[in-house]
Amino acid sequence: MVTNLKLDSPDALLKIVEQVKEYYADPPPQCQRGRPRTFSGRAFLLLAVVAVVLRTFKPQELHTLLAKDDGLRQRLGFSRVPHRRTIARRLDATLPEAEAQVQALGQQILVEVEPGPDEPRASAIDGRLYQAQGPLWHVRDRAQARIPPGLRNVDPESAWSKSGYRGWVQGYRLVLQGLVFPAPVPLFAHWCPNSVGESTVLEEALAADQLPITELLLGDSTFGGADLVATYAQHGGWLLTPQQLPANPDSWKRDLYAYRRETIELLFQRLIQACDLKACPTKGLARTGTFVIASVWLYQVLFLDNHRHHRPVAHIKEIIDEGRWRIAA
Repeated sequence: MVTNLKLDSPDALLKIVEQVKEYYADPPPQCQRGRPRTFSGRAFLLLAVVAVVLRTFKPQELHTLLAKDDGLRQRLGFSRVPHRRTIARRLDATLPEAEAQVQALGQQILVEVEPGPDEPRASAIDGRLYQAQGPLWHVRDRAQARIPPGLRNVDPESAWSKSGYRGWVQGYRLVLQGLVFPAPVPLFAHWCPNSVGESTVLEEALAADQLPITELLLGDSTFGGADLVATYAQHGGWLLTPQQLPANPDSWKRDLYAYRRETIELLFQRLIQACDLKACPTKGLARTGTFVIASVWLYQVLFLDNHRHHRPVAHIKEIIDEGRWRIAA
C-alpha cells in the first residue's frame, strides 16, 4: 500500500476524502468546558471513513498511516499526528456525530432524489445484527459478570439477540431506514446494543425529531404496534406493517408492502458488499459503531454525488475499491 503520496499526486483515496468533506454538515456550536479540542470532530470522522475504505481499524495502524502519509494527514485536517491513545479515545466519541451526519445527509437526499411520477415518497426500516469479535460468552456467565478461565479476547460490551433467519447472535444492532423509490439509499442509521429493540429505536428517533419522515414507511411486524403506528401518523406519515395488511392476497397494500424486502434487504447487502463490513471490525459498542455508521455515511455521499453528476447511483463498491488500492485519480 502506498503511504507516502504527495499532495500534488492525488489518488482515489484522497479523492474520496475530498468528496466526503464536501458533504460534511457543520454541527451547531456548543459551549464546552475545559481546554478546546486540538483536533476537530470532522478530522476523526474522516479518519473513520479512511479506516473503512482501507479496512484498517486498529488505532496503532491508523497512527502509523498518519505518520507516514503527510498528504493524507493534511487532507483529513490533522495539524500533527495525534497519539494512538488519542485516536482510540476520539474514535470512541465520534459515534453521535457520525449518526448526525447520516441524518443530515438523509434529509438532503429526500429533497434531491425524487421518486417517479407514479411512485410515493416511501422509505423502509429494518435492523441487522452484527457478530461481535472474539469467542462466545454464555448468557449464564454474563449474568454473573464472570468470564470463564481460558476464554480470551471477549467483547464484554456485546450482547445476545435472536434473528429470525440467523438465530442467536452475540454482538450489536444496526437499525437502518432507506429510501424505496427511485433507488435504495440510507436516510437514517442508529447503532445500539442487541438488547435494544428496533421499535424502541424508531420510537425514540421520532420523539427526538431525528427520523426523516416520508409519507409511507414500510416495516416488518416488529414495528407494527398500534401506538407506534399512531405516533408515526402524528408526524405526518403512514407506517405500513404486516399488522395493517388485509387478508386479501390481491390487495394493492400487499403489492406495496412487497417493496420493503426488495429495497431495505438489498440495501443492507449493498452496504456490506461495498465496504466489506459483514461483522464487527473491532471491539466495543462506540468504536465499532463509529466505523459501521461511517460506512453508511460514505455510501450516502457516493450515492448522492453519483446522482448529482448523472452517474449510475449503484456505482459505489468500485469507487471504494479504487480508494482502497489508492489507484491514481
